[in-house]
Amino acid sequence: MSAMYLKGLLLSLALVSSIGMQNLFVFNNAINQPLKRAWPVTIMVWFADTALTLAAFFGMGAIISSHQLFKLIIMFLGGLLVIWIGFGILRSAASFKLESSNTPLTMKKSLVNAWVVTWANPQAIIDTSLMFGALRGSLADSEVTPFITGVVTATAIWFFGITLILGLLKERLPQKFLMWVNIVSGGIVMVYGAYLLYQAVMMVI
Repeated sequence: MSAMYLKGLLLSLALVSSIGMQNLFVFNNAINQPLKRAWPVTIMVWFADTALTLAAFFGMGAIISSHQLFKLIIMFLGGLLVIWIGFGILRSAASFKLESSNTPLTMKKSLVNAWVVTWANPQAIIDTSLMFGALRGSLADSEVTPFITGVVTATAIWFFGITLILGLLKERLPQKFLMWVNIVSGGIVMVYGAYLLYQAVMMVI
């Protein structure tokens, strides 16, 4: 196991473990779905995250950082969409029942939601693009493969790990706890979306 692989692994774990749209989505997916149906959604999230990481690592950062208008559009439209997603979580919180976990998401809806929480998150796109774009420029060609492999491995460990842990523990959690999880998650998402809109407005001012 090379030092560059470990560097990518540790850096990615630090990034993915922070509170964000993806973790809230995976968390709610794990407690609202039986494990056998939660796994495909988690896999979709991981694929979407990996696609974003690879796109950022191999050039998206340069595009966004050199086009302020593009950055502004991403911040504004993404902020609106994030607020809408948060409102949907809040709206369904009061009616949430533990036994509803037996109602599976359609494959189409799972796929769309998994990609939305990754690719409609403007701050994640900007931060990931700028950070990994800069890191790619600092690596020698021989270091690229082990580093990005470590990054992708870390996200797999994180997403699959929290899905497994929450999936196994959810039956022991009280009903009100699960309801409040949805309320808090929805609130955080809406505040995050409002903050993105604020940043977009400040860019114009």
